[in-house]
Amino acid sequence: MTQPDRPAGRGLAPAKSAVKKLADERGIRVLQPATLKEAKLRDELAGYRPDAIVTAAFGLIIPQAILDIPPQGSINIHASLLPRWRGAAPVQRALLAGDRVTGISIMQMDAGLDTGPVLLQSQIPISDEDTAGTLTGRLAGLGGDLVARTLDALEAGSLRGVPQPDQGVSYAPKVDKREARLDWREDPQAVHRRVRAFNPAPGARARVRGVELKIWSCTPVEGNGPAGAVLDASPEGVRVACGSGALRLTELQRPGGKRLRAADFLRGFPLSAGERFEN
Repeated sequence: MTQPDRPAGRGLAPAKSAVKKLADERGIRVLQPATLKEAKLRDELAGYRPDAIVTAAFGLIIPQAILDIPPQGSINIHASLLPRWRGAAPVQRALLAGDRVTGISIMQMDAGLDTGPVLLQSQIPISDEDTAGTLTGRLAGLGGDLVARTLDALEAGSLRGVPQPDQGVSYAPKVDKREARLDWREDPQAVHRRVRAFNPAPGARARVRGVELKIWSCTPVEGNGPAGAVLDASPEGVRVACGSGALRLTELQRPGGKRLRAADFLRGFPLSAGERFEN
């Protein structure tokens, strides 16, 4: 079961989810309900007599009537070390907060928002170069391994959920595109985290000369000046002053263009010292 096809790409043609693509390749029937509240859907799922239900990034609240169908319960693969970062965007929130570790929690689902007992949990470090894309990829591999181990243990009757503690709870709300706008008054590390957290989506944004650019990669460096001021521009990157220190922008994109390394970007969109990005 996966969400309905959504418009995607420049042509906004309906696009299949990764789950549907794989299911179609393997001849597996796919359900794509717009809502999970209809009794007919509950009855159809019950008719399959599942031992367990597994969800991953499904995006809809699952009614208790469906959670109660399988005898081994309904389990969720969540990309954080619960109870930290319950909610829709745990990877991005961990990066924005500067967390040094994250991980996967396999939990029994209940009526709350990622509040159910944890069955298994495993952590990985977050590097200074991780983006939401690279971190999600590593977590996906870990999650696949951990959910397989969980199902085996549930079948063997050797696993019981542990209630989440009341301490350490935090929430990871869905990303708002407005959050991707860079504020050069922040320190370089905070701006750097924002660029990484919103790569690949929605992409960090910065406006100069009335043009909104996307910033895909950068590095904190030394430098001083008014926040947003271009200190220099070279093939190595565009050095921009922040609230304290500076950032070197190394991969940029103009509207309608491609992602380019700084040297190639500057050939078509030259920037020079003294220009200023908007805050």
